[in-house]
Amino acid sequence: MNNADWQARAATWELLALSFRYPGPELAGVVASGEWAEAAEELAAALGLEALGGFDGGQPGYSGSDLLHALRPEATRLFVGAPEPAVSPYEGVWRAADDGVQALLFVNPHSMEVERFMRGCGLGRPEGTNEPLDHVATECELMEHLALRAAGAEPPGGAPAGADLPGGSPEAAYGAFLEGHARTWMPRFAERVAAETRAPFYRDAATLLGALVG
Repeated sequence: MNNADWQARAATWELLALSFRYPGPELAGVVASGEWAEAAEELAAALGLEALGGFDGGQPGYSGSDLLHALRPEATRLFVGAPEPAVSPYEGVWRAADDGVQALLFVNPHSMEVERFMRGCGLGRPEGTNEPLDHVATECELMEHLALRAAGAEPPGGAPAGADLPGGSPEAAYGAFLEGHARTWMPRFAERVAAETRAPFYRDAATLLGALVG
């Protein structure tokens, strides 16, 4: 892939990370204004994903504040739940089900493997969060980081682009995480979100994620 391809991938992962974090004013504003849908369509075209069609999750008629109040209960139902979320946002929960064992947040082997991988990429826990690092949004942020480095963006601290990365280069690290983690569960997560959600926005976000990792 050339730099433009990597930049488009980085921007798509960034958009998805924003989409699957707990909704705040920034997300509600770009969704209500139509900017989210416009960006998603441009990025899908840049990545050759035109077959996705248009995105209409802006829910016309909503202001940013109205949409925020609509999205938060849906995000809570989908990804937090009481007592269980409709769709777990954690890789370790999905992988534990595959292994036929009970999922333990933070200390399951898949979650710990993600944490080690992120440390190997020079990344720690995002500021202001206290959740397992195998959350879908955090994994999207990792993929964004690696795609940016593959595009030639200088990492924090000015270290060489491939220094100490798993596999020895951004491209290798991106491929390793995509195959070893993202593709093991994100396609199923996206399919489940699209089937479960009552909000057009989350259906669009899930469609974009499923196409990117498919």
